[in-house]
Amino acid sequence: MLHFLNCRCSLIRRFFLLAALQLLAPTAPGAQAAPTILIFGDSLSAGYGIRPEAAWPALLARRLQEKGLDYSVVNASISGETSSGGRARIDAALARYSPRVLILALGANDGLRGLPVAQLRDNLTAIVASAQRKKATVLLVGQRLPPNYGVYASEFHDSFGAVAKVRKTALVDFLLAGVATQPQLFQADNLHPTAEAQTLLLDNVWRGLAPLLE
Repeated sequence: MLHFLNCRCSLIRRFFLLAALQLLAPTAPGAQAAPTILIFGDSLSAGYGIRPEAAWPALLARRLQEKGLDYSVVNASISGETSSGGRARIDAALARYSPRVLILALGANDGLRGLPVAQLRDNLTAIVASAQRKKATVLLVGQRLPPNYGVYASEFHDSFGAVAKVRKTALVDFLLAGVATQPQLFQADNLHPTAEAQTLLLDNVWRGLAPLLE
């Protein structure tokens, strides 16, 4: 009986020793999670009206893989989202995903609704500042409005450049560059790009994103 107890105690000591060594052992580099690129936008990034795997964020994940760039892509875009909505949920998103890069693609709905440009600018600035406090690199994606919006259209577009300059972030001038003037690349609502347009959207984003991944 004594021999049995001694053996049992020896096994228990060995178990705890091994457990302690595993806790102290460094994590193998290959076991580390890939850094995250968080896409924070509206329906233009959520893939409204098309299959999710056809939307530009899914194409981005595929391009990163093809180029051997080890990043995971999280698309936290919500159709109908405004800059105010994004501002309200950015802290939770940052805490959940801890992104290395934030692609901020909000503002289109602010413009379509004619919301104050100062409000848009304040919200974008706050979102960028939150991400930078968490050590994320930010790519701000600009938007444009049709000319019939008058002076408001130019003030709206200029706000993206102003935020990027103040917060020292990378900037994509216009998400829909090369698409906005081609009606055949829009769905029946004339607002949302088709699946065929998604590669062009990705190319626009990629020009600003690629230098941040080097």
